[in-house]
Amino acid sequence: MNVLVLLSGILFMLMAIIGGKKGIRSFIALFLNFGVIVVLLFFMNDPTLNPVILTLIACVFISCINLFYINEVNWTTKTAFYATIVTTIVLVIFISFITNSAMIQGFGEEETEEMGMFSFYIGLDFVKIAVSVIIMSTIGAITDAAIAIASPMREMHIHHPRIERKELFYFGLSIGRDILGTSTNTLFFAFFGGYLALLIWFKDLSYSFGEIFNSKVFSSELITICCAAIGVTLVIPVTAWITAYFLTRKKTDIIS
Repeated sequence: MNVLVLLSGILFMLMAIIGGKKGIRSFIALFLNFGVIVVLLFFMNDPTLNPVILTLIACVFISCINLFYINEVNWTTKTAFYATIVTTIVLVIFISFITNSAMIQGFGEEETEEMGMFSFYIGLDFVKIAVSVIIMSTIGAITDAAIAIASPMREMHIHHPRIERKELFYFGLSIGRDILGTSTNTLFFAFFGGYLALLIWFKDLSYSFGEIFNSKVFSSELITICCAAIGVTLVIPVTAWITAYFLTRKKTDIIS
């Protein structure tokens, strides 16, 4: 507990010194997002509620916190928010199809031994739970990519107010291509870094490559990485188009 308090204090000081007011808001946003997830888990225990719908509602709140609370309400955050919601909805449809086809819901055989004492008849749809987990794992990366594209597009429009919509759109795509590689690699190492112990365990159990790739635990993580990367890739043209449309809708508008 003391270590957690110490690390939180160090993080707060660094974010306050380097980020100023936005840094402090970002630190507070961590706890607000954590609160949203806790409330989401509470409602997910109700079998009568749809976990996917609950996750979409939670994603809206998380997006509002990460965009509007940290960066305030302006054209940049509005367009990033619209792009995040559109991308998330499309991704939910895609992930639902993939989850049903891959059958990654539930627990793998590596996990059943520890959970053998518990009852699995809890009245929850594990397909929808799997979809919710993947969506919740991707929302942060999607929001980050959206604001990273919308912000420089707004600056470009401020300095070049007569820029055409098509040119501004391609400018956003150019920015997206620059951040795409780093964003997908960040997702890859973030997920696999957390599951490094699992890979070591697979090695100790003398799993073949075929057994590893067909393991439900490994497959679910790999599918999560791919879906997150698809979401980050998809949000690039969506953000570029929405931002270009709103910024050039009225040539005489002065974006404040």
